[in-house]
Amino acid sequence: MAITRQVITSLHHDGTNLLGAKRVAVRIADETIVSGSLLTVESNEFCVLKARGAVLNVYETGQYALSTPDKPLLGSIAQGFFGGNSPWVYEVIYINRAKLLIRSQGMATSAEMAEMAYQVDYYIHVDTREAALELITHLPFNGNVIDSSEVADYAGPAIEQAINQIVQVTQMEHINERINDIREAVKGHLTDFLATFGILLNDLKVLIVPKDERMRELISLQAIGLSPIEAVRYYLAIKMADAGLVSAPNAAAGLPFLIGGQPTGFYPLGAEAGLPVAKPQPPSQ
Repeated sequence: MAITRQVITSLHHDGTNLLGAKRVAVRIADETIVSGSLLTVESNEFCVLKARGAVLNVYETGQYALSTPDKPLLGSIAQGFFGGNSPWVYEVIYINRAKLLIRSQGMATSAEMAEMAYQVDYYIHVDTREAALELITHLPFNGNVIDSSEVADYAGPAIEQAINQIVQVTQMEHINERINDIREAVKGHLTDFLATFGILLNDLKVLIVPKDERMRELISLQAIGLSPIEAVRYYLAIKMADAGLVSAPNAAAGLPFLIGGQPTGFYPLGAEAGLPVAKPQPPSQ
């Protein structure tokens, strides 16, 4: 025989919440939810009560005694025909009203077809009872939980489209100059998309960087005022210094490395810097 659920709550015995900081909604469904059960809704929640797919009520903060159509079936009728279990299946869905942080990541290509990695961090929340209904109507449950990562999966294509509209026609070195345009485009697309699910977009941050680590370092060197050829030279010198090579400063200056007055290495960039480049001497006979 089923035990009648006296109190329905989203809190664990240790005080932690089922929703936490990552879950958008959590569903509780079993035969112990009956008329007279007490439904507790915390200040950071909405609660939707459903029976056989139909929404019976939407609750805000407070405690409520449930009144459901199974009441006439309790007692001898329910026990005789249904083995003591109520034939009605009720669903209590808790929806998170708190602001949740979501991250979406992906790839875009610049005008030169260079791969750019983007990261979009944004805050969302469900603001009204009507929005809570929109959420459970349009966003499906994966088991008994809707996680924030699922929202990120749904919103990913909308974010990618908004970013590519600008990035694909912009040269790589000028992308960060248009970051505000990109942010506003993403915000507009994402706001409209999430509104379908009853989700309100609060704020977002967009970060776009070259996928290749070497390109990021070269662009950083150019950002401090180096020319493209100087950036390549200094990048080479940094890598040589990391490897412990004493000739790293010569690479940065574009000069040959000398041991005992004889050149032992040549850097073609020296000629471009206006410096004479010695030719290697033939070996003595």
